[in-house]
Amino acid sequence: MVEQRQHGRTPVHNSEVYLLRQMPPTFSTIPPLSPPSPITPAEDDDFCNGMPIEALSLSQPAIAVADEKLAVEERLSNAVHVLSTETTALQNLTALYSTDRLAREGFNRAVEAITRRNHPKYPHHQHTSHSRGATDGKIVVIGVGKSGHIAKKLVATFNSLAIQAVFLHPTEALHGDLGQIGPRDTFLLITFSGKTPELLALLPHLDKSLPLILLTSHTRPETCELIKHRPDTILLPAPIHEPETKSFGVSAPTTSTTVALTVGDALAIVASRELHPSVASVFAKNHPGGAIGAALRKPSSSEKSARELAVRMEMIPLLDTPPEKTATGADVLRAGYASPSGWVRLQTGDVISPRRIRKLDSADLVTGLGELKGWLVTSKKEFVPVAADSSVEKAAEWVLGMRVALGDGQYEDNAIVAVMDRGECVGLLEVGSLMEEA
Repeated sequence: MVEQRQHGRTPVHNSEVYLLRQMPPTFSTIPPLSPPSPITPAEDDDFCNGMPIEALSLSQPAIAVADEKLAVEERLSNAVHVLSTETTALQNLTALYSTDRLAREGFNRAVEAITRRNHPKYPHHQHTSHSRGATDGKIVVIGVGKSGHIAKKLVATFNSLAIQAVFLHPTEALHGDLGQIGPRDTFLLITFSGKTPELLALLPHLDKSLPLILLTSHTRPETCELIKHRPDTILLPAPIHEPETKSFGVSAPTTSTTVALTVGDALAIVASRELHPSVASVFAKNHPGGAIGAALRKPSSSEKSARELAVRMEMIPLLDTPPEKTATGADVLRAGYASPSGWVRLQTGDVISPRRIRKLDSADLVTGLGELKGWLVTSKKEFVPVAADSSVEKAAEWVLGMRVALGDGQYEDNAIVAVMDRGECVGLLEVGSLMEEA
């Protein structure tokens, strides 16, 4: 070691291990087998739910679930896009009829054409079988393709609102159906393009003395081919804000039919309101069937009970401000106006009915309630008792019989019927209201 250092050499260190044997043994290059894995206990057999281990791989099922979610989102996104597009079209349509002079004038002229009693060509004559403002004529709605379907729907709407209307197919019209057109009719043509060949072919055969309304996408008459052939046409614009090919990639009528139907519905509702004193009543009369008819149909007086007609006691507020002793007719009038039922109740249980409140005059408003009680207030002992389950018809017959028999004014229209159930007053009713319902 000293010699090595003297000659500048140091020992060599390494990690090799040398085994010295007389006969080196032969070693296998194959590693020994691993020890066996412990056997899973039988009670844990449901860990995989009986599925092979390959089936537990998360890669393929996870991809399938993700793809399905993406497909659903895309489906709903497309649906929302359609709804949003059509909503935008209706918003633009609303703005058009709110601000555009030509659109507003066209709608006004269209309503006048429908609601007038006579066309200018014909002399005035008496109407005895029609309601106020009704016309002898009808609306002849004409369209083809999807516009034809819109036309049929509008015909149904007009008829349900008591405005007589018929659908006319332009091709069938040229083969005999022109015979259904009357001398006081009004035409309503529906065409998005304004140049539908079938309508252009029919146009020369439509009586020029009859008003013609055109429901179309055009907002100016000079751009519409059909109006060029008949300049006196009433333009009823129903434009869309962008072509359907741009909105949806296909020119299938969607937004265009929505706006056409909307304008047609507006025309029907407005015209009906001007023709009939009560649109609701004529609609109910013309629509007795189905769920709508059931909802609109009023029960007959023989079906409706006195309980149903009566004003429930909890719907009659107390007159407690100001106190009854200092209350005046004006206080009663204010209380009646604020009451949901129009009735007012006093602390004593006596009541003031709507008919009597309406009889208050200006002098009564400054008069104390004590002085008005003689005719304004009905005491409990004056109530006319009627069983709650009695039909309105039977109750009215009984009250009328008592009115005739007694003749003392106790059962007149201002009298109060107490609707009784097991000895308890559950509601009140004016005799006049009972007679009106009967």
